[in-house]
Amino acid sequence: MATQISGRNSIVTLHLFQEVTMHLKTLSNLLAFAATIAAHGYVDNVTINGILYTPNSDPYYATPPPRIVRPVQGNGPITDLTLIDLQCGGYSEGGIVGSKPANLTGGPVAAGSTVSLRWTLWPESHSGPVITYMAKCPAAGCSTYLPGTDAVWFKVQATGRIGNSSVWGDTPLMTAGNSYSYTIPSCLAAGSYLVRHEIIALHAAWTYPGAQFYPSCHQIQVTGTGTSTGPSSKVSIPGVYTPTDPGITWEEAEGWDGMGWDERVRKGERIMMVEYLIVRDERCCTYVDIRRQVERTRVMKDVQFDSSFS
Repeated sequence: MATQISGRNSIVTLHLFQEVTMHLKTLSNLLAFAATIAAHGYVDNVTINGILYTPNSDPYYATPPPRIVRPVQGNGPITDLTLIDLQCGGYSEGGIVGSKPANLTGGPVAAGSTVSLRWTLWPESHSGPVITYMAKCPAAGCSTYLPGTDAVWFKVQATGRIGNSSVWGDTPLMTAGNSYSYTIPSCLAAGSYLVRHEIIALHAAWTYPGAQFYPSCHQIQVTGTGTSTGPSSKVSIPGVYTPTDPGITWEEAEGWDGMGWDERVRKGERIMMVEYLIVRDERCCTYVDIRRQVERTRVMKDVQFDSSFS
């Protein structure tokens, strides 16, 4: 039951009420701001052949339902390049070392098809490249497969900074409903594959640790008549990145002029050129001619990095 207060006391009470209200409003704004800053992201769901696979909310379920997406431990980044968490997620600092296999496999889906991914809320400030790798699972499938530090991964798609613009690989997430897609190489042999999809946010990459990695892995069954299991030269994760790589640590990130990333993209394109040349020698794929793009990059500093198997 409310008690009416009159006179001087009512004025004091009114002032106290206004002050408390002001502080609560300020606190509310701060919390909202903090939530925006802390809002990173992870792959929420996968669509294959028009089939939407259950949204991945593993960090917020005591008992996660069956999925094709390997568990993630929240929407925070991985910044230590030596941790197994870099592969498919994890929280080693909290005692959860790496991720673990999912109990379902998506598909079947034909080689050459496009797979759609949807990310959760992605902050505009976290600009950076989007890269997709694949690894062939053993004959028994992906449901028990852990690559560890074996060199089994090959890159199938990557988009970095577009020219000298402010458009990066992850920019479409802000304009396309947080959706992103990749194409399965048409030359791939049939079988089970582990797909690793990541965003590397570079807004704090002027020091190490600084670059923020947001990896996610899902399992798919590929069909087709291809014979390739990827380039002969593959990489391990962790292992593919080092703290001194240009674009992983570069002072210019603080001023955001992108020159460090230009160097990283050129290096990445040279690596991809070798990979694609190997694929061409095996006569299993058509592909973008990276050599011409690399030469253009050297002359014009065009850092477009959007080449993939086809």
